[in-house]
Amino acid sequence: MSFRQDIEAAIPALRRYARSLTREAESADDLVQDTLVRALRSEHLFHGGDVRSWLYTILTNLNRNRLRSLARRPTLTSIEDDDAPDAAGPEAGGRDIERALALLVEDQRTALLLVVLEGLTYREVAEVQGVPIGTVMSRLSRARVQIKAYLDGERPALRRIK
Repeated sequence: MSFRQDIEAAIPALRRYARSLTREAESADDLVQDTLVRALRSEHLFHGGDVRSWLYTILTNLNRNRLRSLARRPTLTSIEDDDAPDAAGPEAGGRDIERALALLVEDQRTALLLVVLEGLTYREVAEVQGVPIGTVMSRLSRARVQIKAYLDGERPALRRIK
């Protein structure tokens, strides 16, 4: 397959990953589009290997930049009916997992989504995040413990603020 065909084949996975990071279809599509533009402009910088991991790295870095930019702006949160804590029914479990994922720090959530949702190996996630494989294993372990604790009804742990 050619470079461009490899990129085209990765688009559905990039969209899925971006949507899980942003939790908004429009923001996710913008993120994927920016990733594709950057990848195609930087084709000369790609020196072989797995195109998919390279694309995840670009998308992850663009998302970090997006989050930094958003952190500088005041946030407006709408109150919706489905935010009620006593929601029941089959859809409540999905919302619980979604809320548990939202409570994770960004690096833990990213590592967990890349492994569980996208099927990347720990080594590939380490390359995408630019950290040692042991750090990925630690992030995954902490993420899983936090999600389990949240789903078991335990109070979420406090996050450190730098």
